[in-house]
Amino acid sequence: MTDLAGRVALVTGASRGIGRASAVALARRGAQVAINYREDKDGANDTLAAVREAGSDGIVVRADVSVAEDVEAMFTQTEETLARVDVLVANAGSTRDRVLGLMRDEDWFDVLDVNLTGVWRCARRALRQMLRARWGRIIAVSSVAGQHGNVGQTNYCAAKAGEIGFVRALAREVASKGITANVIAPGYVDTALFRAVPEQAQETALGQVPVGRFGEPEEVGEVVGFLASPAASYVTGSVVVVDGGLSA
Repeated sequence: MTDLAGRVALVTGASRGIGRASAVALARRGAQVAINYREDKDGANDTLAAVREAGSDGIVVRADVSVAEDVEAMFTQTEETLARVDVLVANAGSTRDRVLGLMRDEDWFDVLDVNLTGVWRCARRALRQMLRARWGRIIAVSSVAGQHGNVGQTNYCAAKAGEIGFVRALAREVASKGITANVIAPGYVDTALFRAVPEQAQETALGQVPVGRFGEPEEVGEVVGFLASPAASYVTGSVVVVDGGLSA
């Protein structure tokens, strides 16, 4: 399927996990992909290789989405090298888990800056070209943690809940301009971030998932591909939960 041929997608946090799977899913649909990373350049290059194997091409671009100048440079490089950004997948995220009584100011603000303000920065910059083109797809990767909360993650859960409110409001603002804005809320997905969780906590988490297994990044990536496609033109302001029944 090449329904995104001629389109350019920018995926933040694409050096591994859900970001990489999203980049590959978009490449399979024909999009060229700008692969963002903050620290893992080797991982980003591996993603680029996977994008090429999927039949498309792209570039690797470094940026910290919590830094305004980095975001501007990332979009400028993408536009100068590929073309305007038609699809934004705001996936970059970070955690600094502590119970609230022990949480430091930097634990709170750093997580909000990446997971929420970073989405705001990228979406605002992407709209500059999308509004002119009267076509665009904005997809934010949130989490079921933004809907039900987790112990030790008041910062992360607040940021992920904020993503949902932000995107729903944005969807109303831009719906008449040919632009959709949606949220994907994954549950427990087998990524490096989740594998860093203690084994006992993983076993507890697994017991809560009705399908009896953790999700794969590719299962989230396929949802990204659909939401970016012309077939999803009437889907906007939605929160698509991909959690194996955890929230049922």
